[in-house]
Amino acid sequence: MNAESSSRHDVVIVGGGHNGLVAAAYLARAGQRVLVLERLPQVGGAAVSARAFAGVDARLSRYSYLVSLLPHRVIRELGLRLDLRRRRISSYTPAVRDGKPTGLLVDAADPDRTRESFRGLTGDDREWRAWQGFYGSTGRLAERVFPTLTEPLPSKAELRRLVDDDAVWEAFFERPLGEVVERTFADDLVRGVVLTDALIGTFTHAHDPALRQNRCFLYHVIGNGTGDWDVPAGGMGAVTAALAEAALAAGAEIRTGCEVTALATDGVGEAELTYRHRDGEARAVGRRVLVNAAPAVLERLLGEPPTGPAPEGAQLKVNMVLRRLPALRDGAVDPRDAFAGTFHIAEGYRELATAYAEAEAGRMPTAPPSEIYCHTLTDPSILGPEALRQGLQTLTLFGLHMPARLFADPAAKDRALAASLARLDAVLAEPIADCLATDADGRPCVEAKTPLDLEREIGLPGGHIFHRDLAFPFATEEAGTAAERWGVATAHTNVLLCGAGAVRGGGVSGIPGHNAARAVLEDSAG
Repeated sequence: MNAESSSRHDVVIVGGGHNGLVAAAYLARAGQRVLVLERLPQVGGAAVSARAFAGVDARLSRYSYLVSLLPHRVIRELGLRLDLRRRRISSYTPAVRDGKPTGLLVDAADPDRTRESFRGLTGDDREWRAWQGFYGSTGRLAERVFPTLTEPLPSKAELRRLVDDDAVWEAFFERPLGEVVERTFADDLVRGVVLTDALIGTFTHAHDPALRQNRCFLYHVIGNGTGDWDVPAGGMGAVTAALAEAALAAGAEIRTGCEVTALATDGVGEAELTYRHRDGEARAVGRRVLVNAAPAVLERLLGEPPTGPAPEGAQLKVNMVLRRLPALRDGAVDPRDAFAGTFHIAEGYRELATAYAEAEAGRMPTAPPSEIYCHTLTDPSILGPEALRQGLQTLTLFGLHMPARLFADPAAKDRALAASLARLDAVLAEPIADCLATDADGRPCVEAKTPLDLEREIGLPGGHIFHRDLAFPFATEEAGTAAERWGVATAHTNVLLCGAGAVRGGGVSGIPGHNAARAVLEDSAG
């Protein structure tokens, strides 16, 4: 990098994750002089692909791994060349009933098959009918709420009028999610499958009075008005590559290997950033600064004291490459179906509650809940020719109720991985270890990432994948500035959030980047 000692720009963006790239592309297309400063050697943040195992030609989505919230509008407006593939199988959950292995298969393309699976698990159609009604309600909710995420923030009253269903509003916005889950479903396994969407990356429980579970659930079921989770062909790195291409083509400048160490602003005029690079230290001045980093990071850059509790992530991410998919104890289900969607492990309703209670008490969950999916069943393009010839498959495991506090002891990661794989083995007809491929050095192809790893490797404070607790997508007070109207404001008028810590952040969405860019352009036009 040959950056000058000082440079001036209309907008400087701190962090080249996917949201920063979205903002850069929109602003540069509008004629703004945009500089993106990224600490790592490459852009993308958590949305990257990597060859994680020596000698194995598989480009894994190492951190984030699925796409739901990225609006088709953003893809269309930025001309992104992306192939997002729908998973036919929504989920499979192994179970034991009357001493026999069985499971619940939800086939998004075949309602009759799903109905038969419910009937085989529960004995009748009650839970199936409840499932249809429940997700019919969330589908209507998604159709109404999702389009608002790329518009100025509605007030709470405005969003409630838009939802236009008092019972749905009460269930998902006012009362703990556990109440509607328990009122709607009787089967413990079915309740657990529903609840998991409220716990992804969020350390909470079904009856949390702060409604953290409700907020998490909402963002997991409204994506693009359907709630479907898609597989990015080429892996998450393909999403980042498309966004970087769009930003560069529009004229944005991207500098990697540049770690911002300080930010000074008068609050209204210009802001100055100090950053380190391989040749020393430099400065950049911008009329506005967009921060694609956690609010806790912004406070540190400004030299301000923390304004809230420290963020804490609560997940274990495990990446694997297999020689073959494992056989299941439930011989009625093809592993190619079971692992194509979300494969739930130890995620019954009571199991989730027990794991949360153990982790909250500072103990590793005895039966760690997790979910798995196989990227290569939907998109084999992430495998090189030799890996394809060998028939390799990838598995991604996302473990719940694994807060950062559990990993103070370095040996805890190995214990968490062993416990999680043991729970997987409990539903398999063969140990997962027998199916793992080996790398060039003969080591099994399995790696685990704790919250502390995410903090160290990609700069997420506490390993919190949403930067902080998610917020409901409405304004909680009257907005005055453009940044407040778009949900990206900070205490400093010319410093905006454009990452997951914005009001409508979280997930691989690009929504905070879009909204921060809209706020900047609205101010510029005014």
